[in-house]
Amino acid sequence: MRAGLRALTSRGRSFLASGIAALVMAVFLGENDLFRIGVLVTALPLLAAMVVARTRYRLSCARRLDPPRAEVGGESTVTLRLENVTRLPTGLLLIEDTVPYALGVRPRFVLDRVEPRGVREIDYRVRSDLRGRYTIGPLSIRIADPFGLVELTRSFTISDTLVVTPHVAALPHVRLSGEWTGGGDSRTRSVAAAGDDDVAPREYRQGDDLRRVHWRSTARRGELMVRREEQQWQSRGALLLDTRRHAHRGEGPRSSFEVAVSAAASIGVHLAREGLGLRLVTDQGPEHLTDTGLSYSLLDTLAVVRHSPARSLEMGVSALRQGGGDGLIVAVLGALDAEEARELARLRHSGITGVAVLLDVGTWDGGDAETAENHQAAQTVLAGYGWRIVRLPAGTSIASVWQDAANRGRYVVNPAGGAA
Repeated sequence: MRAGLRALTSRGRSFLASGIAALVMAVFLGENDLFRIGVLVTALPLLAAMVVARTRYRLSCARRLDPPRAEVGGESTVTLRLENVTRLPTGLLLIEDTVPYALGVRPRFVLDRVEPRGVREIDYRVRSDLRGRYTIGPLSIRIADPFGLVELTRSFTISDTLVVTPHVAALPHVRLSGEWTGGGDSRTRSVAAAGDDDVAPREYRQGDDLRRVHWRSTARRGELMVRREEQQWQSRGALLLDTRRHAHRGEGPRSSFEVAVSAAASIGVHLAREGLGLRLVTDQGPEHLTDTGLSYSLLDTLAVVRHSPARSLEMGVSALRQGGGDGLIVAVLGALDAEEARELARLRHSGITGVAVLLDVGTWDGGDAETAENHQAAQTVLAGYGWRIVRLPAGTSIASVWQDAANRGRYVVNPAGGAA
């Protein structure tokens, strides 16, 4: 009963106050009719509170997101499934789902009655222009009486997560030589009638498949020889994303930082689909990506990446150097000077392809002479070390300039030794 009284609405409190006032006035004035009215008006919210408080609805709730991972600006449909698991019908139900502000206003629905063992499904859509990982739920249900005098709120505990990923642009195919590591390119080695098997034979062992017998070597050696399975080589690459706050310009979805994140997502997904074993590195160090579902893992990580307070790329360059084994390095960079560019450029040597996606951050805020000079100096340094340069000014899609990644940079050696 106490819970029911706390759940009185403004209308219910007004009825209760009016009824008590009518009773008091009826006592002073000796009006029996007014007393009866006061009793009725007072009893109505009290009876409603008692009925609602004693209600024992048992409802089960399930939520489904379709899709559970949406691009920036895309929509996802949320389906709520409510089931009345008791043998009693429900009364009026006011349903409200908890949704973050970035996904829009909280959806509210009204259900008049759910029959025993009845099921109701409710759909609504959410949309976000901001990357992130958003929690949807829990669902709250307000049980109300038919007169709107009492509302009792009950909540479920389940919630679901919607991941809003960066925009991914479809990139044209660009041949990036040097991305295969491990001593050779297994895709180009083939043997007639042997598939991916290496022609180098070995001695027959108990349990070997007789279909793998290499008859020419068997005849030459006089003992049974079988084809050795070729070692499967894995292409490896690294993706460096510059997240330093001072290296980017602009605010919101059109800032250079958001463009850089979108470019990194587009390049990463493109390379992963071409079979590249990718690792992600930022100026803060390496990011963990799962081996399975690489594209999804990359997008999930980039969905929550934020600005960093770092002032240099030292930690990112160190992480790239310690990881090693990369045949391809793609760096998506904001503003940097010649010295920072030189530290990064030294990672590239013969056998490694380096691609630098340089955001012309000066085009986001008008820029100044110093920013333009540093941008040109960094581009010159990277090109001098043989990096392929892809310039990305404001208002330009990464898909329209990705073909520049096919242009080979210069690789020269200065008199003092080393690359320059």
